[in-house]
Amino acid sequence: MKIAFVGKGGSGKTTLSSLFIRHLATTGAPVVAVDADINQHLGAALGLDDAEAAALPAMGENLPLIKDYLRGTNVRIASAETMIKTTPPGEGSRLLRVREDNPVYDACARPVELDGGTVRLMVTGPFTEADLGVACYHSKTGAVELCLNHLVDGPDEYVVVDMTAGSDSFASGMFTRFDITFLVAEPTRKGVSVYRQYKEYARDFGVTLKVVGNKVQGPDDLDFLRTEVGEDLLVTVGHSDWVRAMEKGRPPRFGLLEEPNRHALRLLRSAADATYASRDRERYTRQMAHFHLKNARSWGDERTGADLSAQIDPGFVLGEDVTVSA
Repeated sequence: MKIAFVGKGGSGKTTLSSLFIRHLATTGAPVVAVDADINQHLGAALGLDDAEAAALPAMGENLPLIKDYLRGTNVRIASAETMIKTTPPGEGSRLLRVREDNPVYDACARPVELDGGTVRLMVTGPFTEADLGVACYHSKTGAVELCLNHLVDGPDEYVVVDMTAGSDSFASGMFTRFDITFLVAEPTRKGVSVYRQYKEYARDFGVTLKVVGNKVQGPDDLDFLRTEVGEDLLVTVGHSDWVRAMEKGRPPRFGLLEEPNRHALRLLRSAADATYASRDRERYTRQMAHFHLKNARSWGDERTGADLSAQIDPGFVLGEDVTVSA
């Protein structure tokens, strides 16, 4: 299952995504965790110290390797240089699978041990002073989008992405790459404003959106969220001494997380698992083509000097039964 955590800056989305990743790890589920936020905090939230987090390889810096590997023998792609962030897979493309070993994971993923389980952690890499004036942050997240376009996952396999804050993910089609999106919202007007933006943008793309109310302190907060969010409100989370200790770098063992918060994490997993039966692989593939054509026409063709619409394989549908190119 592909799962996104979104929300405004400071909403707690990174904390909640890290708790969800820990919850999955304790059950032995295979997990690929991706930090796609401009502020790279997921590694620290998963227990890495500053030096370990800084040493994580950046996906953006490995983009040539990623493109070359995913291109495979796809004759519709003239060269790796003509691949852009929205390039979809086709016959001959190499795909990524959650449980496998491959050169992309070797270069970009690092194992993180969590309470008896191990997850693969990948990061876009931070936006540095060297990027100012020559790159935008979306050039960093392009590596994530390209990998998601080529990633095949089945039931009880999880790809959890901590997304950019606010509505930045709508700069591309990455918001459509998920089975479910958890929007973390505080019980404030600003907290629900991102929800309204997401709801509006995602309306025409069949995006499954559920709200996780965070920092909820009492009945008034709960009533506010119910009024503003309605049936999209899945669960609320309040104060956590465990989280406070984690933020200080001294997390207890995960089994000591408060039961109401453990229950909330179980609800998140149940909601994610329930979307599997309604997967529409043809729509998912059509959406890849839609955003690829949009990017090709607006900037991709001019930048690469190629007709990128020719990269779309009309007979290809991304699914678990697709054979991976050698």
